[in-house]
Amino acid sequence: MEKIIIVGGVAAGATAAAKLRRLSPDAQITMFEAGPDISFANCGLPYYIGGDIKSRSKLILQSPDSFNQQYQVDVHTNTRVTSIDKENKTITTLQALTGLKETYEYDKLILAQGGRPIKPEIAGANSDHVFTLWTLNDMDNIQNFIKDNDPKEAVVIGGGFIGLEMVEALTHRGIKVNLLEMMTHVMSVMDAEIAGYIEKEMLSYGVNVHTGKSVTAINNKSVSLNDGNVVNADMVIMSIGVRPTLQLAIDAGLDIGKSGGLLVNKYLQTSDESIFATGDMVEVENRISGQKVRIPLAGPANRQGRIAAENVLGGKHAYKGAMGTSILRVFEAVAGITGLSLKQARAIGLPADSVVVHREHHTAYYPGAETVTVKVVYDRETGAVLGGQTAGYKGADRRLDVIASAIAGNLTIHDLADIDFAYSPPLGTANDAINMVAYTAENRKSGYSPSITAAELDELMSEVNPIFIDVRDIFSFEKSHIKGARNIPLELLIGELNTIDRNTKIIVYDDNGKKGHQALRMLKGAGIDNVWNISGGIISLQHHEYAVGFNKITVQLPELELKNIKGDNNIETTKSQEKEEMSNNINNNSPIIVDVRTPAEFDGGAYPGAVNICLDDIESRIEELGNKDRDITLYCASGARSGYAQAMLSQLGFTNVKNGGGLMNMMMRKK
Repeated sequence: MEKIIIVGGVAAGATAAAKLRRLSPDAQITMFEAGPDISFANCGLPYYIGGDIKSRSKLILQSPDSFNQQYQVDVHTNTRVTSIDKENKTITTLQALTGLKETYEYDKLILAQGGRPIKPEIAGANSDHVFTLWTLNDMDNIQNFIKDNDPKEAVVIGGGFIGLEMVEALTHRGIKVNLLEMMTHVMSVMDAEIAGYIEKEMLSYGVNVHTGKSVTAINNKSVSLNDGNVVNADMVIMSIGVRPTLQLAIDAGLDIGKSGGLLVNKYLQTSDESIFATGDMVEVENRISGQKVRIPLAGPANRQGRIAAENVLGGKHAYKGAMGTSILRVFEAVAGITGLSLKQARAIGLPADSVVVHREHHTAYYPGAETVTVKVVYDRETGAVLGGQTAGYKGADRRLDVIASAIAGNLTIHDLADIDFAYSPPLGTANDAINMVAYTAENRKSGYSPSITAAELDELMSEVNPIFIDVRDIFSFEKSHIKGARNIPLELLIGELNTIDRNTKIIVYDDNGKKGHQALRMLKGAGIDNVWNISGGIISLQHHEYAVGFNKITVQLPELELKNIKGDNNIETTKSQEKEEMSNNINNNSPIIVDVRTPAEFDGGAYPGAVNICLDDIESRIEELGNKDRDITLYCASGARSGYAQAMLSQLGFTNVKNGGGLMNMMMRKK
């Protein structure tokens, strides 16, 4: 009977134990866990504090007794393994509650000790109002402090996964939160424009975000920063990273890797062939770069636990490495990353480029459509997908998983362009955001539509002084734009070609990159070749500005939409009242201009004095148009819907109806 000892529970250790029992009914399996819990949902801890998860017991996945009953594993909690004797294949343990020391023999040993939160040595770090979040006990301490002390303000130190999840949790509890992050933006593993999406969401909920700042001292009711400022804090959450638990392995003489994790081979064996290791404590191979890295995530830890169990019993299951696929939700906003960022890819010498698109997560005409951002990093020579990032209120997770699958399957942007994705109006679009980002990448790679990301702008402007042309409508331009840009709406661009300097580099942009591409092709068709399109348009520019800003340009940001946890229905009511008053004031005899776009489009900017009657409401609001010989001018975004409305009114007997075309054409005629 083979004796197998597992040091550590939770994700990797508990998974390994369960897999071992399924593979071998005879093995003698013993597990030692230094803490009181062997299997709990540590990823769910912030959501219990925030109130999303109501029952604490749901976080407890297995108790020692239930685990033993289900898997016949001898479980020892509150028991620390103090030493490993590799030559004699024994371990020594210390029971924390009784002080009992014991020795156990093993044939194979699995180390799954994970890591511990980093707690820097700064003044006040050990105060009673300072917490880390890693265990159920940590969670209980935070819960009890909030209940007993009713804190009004909190500081969260660290803008990674747990830090941001705690920002939301504390805000849900009615606590004013200041977030401190030493790096230039939160979620430093992501690109600035993706992180900016999250930062904007936090700002809209009243969270104060301080980036590029470090803490010098934690005081009784405040936190001191390295720039001399002081931030009020009734409680402090420290979430600045995780350090692997390695002392046992180091004392045993096991090799440590360059990234600071325990060194293992592809079979998850350490430098001792009888000792395996998994989870947050090990370093693994990055699946794309081949470099050794530490990726302390639950998904890889679980899979490594399964593989280690197979190999302990003589298997040869190679772990292929990790891609770092990860995602988080902060309030309603979701953002994720997989594989390499553009910066990481170029840093290791790969010929990498990147593009981004912003597209509806399902068809725009079906209610509830939200914009999903998809960014892909690819090899400009081979087209191989190297990485990707996504963001949005809906659909970001699905697209991120597609990119992760593409990396694992060695697919190219050309493969992504040709994939058939499930489509139904409530669920997707005929050309999914993944298809569209692949088309955009193909266009950049081939030179058909040269583009540049927001992150690349500063570097480009260090070399040239381009002209920026904003091809959106005047209303969108006035709300947000690159300062100094020239506004030429796409519909009017062809008439302005002779006014554009052909000897200067031109950068065009729009809302999301689509019309920018059209403008670029129009300019190239007119013989203007030195032109680029900003990938992702003003949306990407805004998010990059929120995160880190620019050195060479200034992006005027729109007014931030403020949100609150409880929600606010007064805005829609106020707009409805305004529209009702507008309808009641229509003169039945004077000429009238009617905007047949949706109310949302109308609110974004309209022709002065126009009345909004959506195309769908024309028949039900026909009486508001007055006499049938009235002078009526209709318009929409492009002229298509207003043309349809013109035909409809003519059939209903109106004799003096004109189609004014698109909004920009109307504005030009007004000038």
